[in-house]
Amino acid sequence: MSVFSSPSPLAARRWANFKANKRGFVATWLFLFLFIVTLGAEFIANDKPLVIVMQGKTYFPVFVSYPETAFGGDFETEARYRDPFLIDLIKEKGGTEIWPLIPYAYNTINYNLDQPAPSPPSAENWLGTDDQGRDVLARMIYGFRISVLFGLTLTFFSTIPGVSAGAVQGYFGGKTDLFMQRFMEIWGGMPVLYLLIIMASLVQPNFWWLLLLMLLFSWMSLVSVVRAEFLRARNLDYVRAAKALGADDLTVMFRHVLPNAMVATLTYLPFVLNHAITTLTALDFLGFGLPPGSPSLGELLNQGKNNLQAPWLGLSAFGILALMLTLLIFMGEAVRDGFDPRKVFGRRQG
Repeated sequence: MSVFSSPSPLAARRWANFKANKRGFVATWLFLFLFIVTLGAEFIANDKPLVIVMQGKTYFPVFVSYPETAFGGDFETEARYRDPFLIDLIKEKGGTEIWPLIPYAYNTINYNLDQPAPSPPSAENWLGTDDQGRDVLARMIYGFRISVLFGLTLTFFSTIPGVSAGAVQGYFGGKTDLFMQRFMEIWGGMPVLYLLIIMASLVQPNFWWLLLLMLLFSWMSLVSVVRAEFLRARNLDYVRAAKALGADDLTVMFRHVLPNAMVATLTYLPFVLNHAITTLTALDFLGFGLPPGSPSLGELLNQGKNNLQAPWLGLSAFGILALMLTLLIFMGEAVRDGFDPRKVFGRRQG
């Protein structure tokens, strides 16, 4: 028997249905391409050279912090590779620099602008600069990465308590379901934005603070989906058979019922990811999100609002957000079609 066995007929049918949704299939590959590319943002947009070869030695400033004295300078502090003095010094010693495609990081200020910031798109700054002279394209690349990573992290950690709570409610029902529903109604009615404002007055919000606070409420979005699946499946024949054979409740819940309930959960996850990204963007837009200076798409949108004379700011942020969220919606539709038992190779039965 081959080690690489062929996929089951069910998995093959789901994959065929997923590919039959051409729009979602293309959107998935495009989103993965953009995400993988932005994961290496430091190699695409950075104010440090990728490689410096000088006097028989090879330096990798992207990975290692070198003092200016390593290149013949006077200071022991980290070299500023965009400094004209250091650039000329490396050239005098016969050195060669290989720069990223965009020679700016998300926080690099261009002090050589021909116009006051925010400056329009040019050959040096392809999408212009913001009101602090930072490259817009570089901030978009880093902002895309942090938004997706935040959304994926929040979605992953929201799934565990959300699925567990929904499973307990749906499986046991009765008073357990009633009490947990009342708790969710009270908990879901708490003003998240006010809590963020209070927290911002006490501590400076950062990635992990925002993640923890939003996690306290985001798990509830999956509870109703899993609860409905467990309510439907708890009285089916295979569940009764498992109980008759002596299986305990945990075994029945997580070994027999949960795999079927996860089908509906998986189809919902792209939309949860979408919501997490839009929430982070909204908080950054209002000034209650990531710390100032962070590569934030919401902060770029806010700059576009405050600088209407620089339309490239708002259009750039809107364009990348619209593309990201549209791709996620199309991915969610394709995943939904893939797990739809009524569809066979893109055609709905019945």
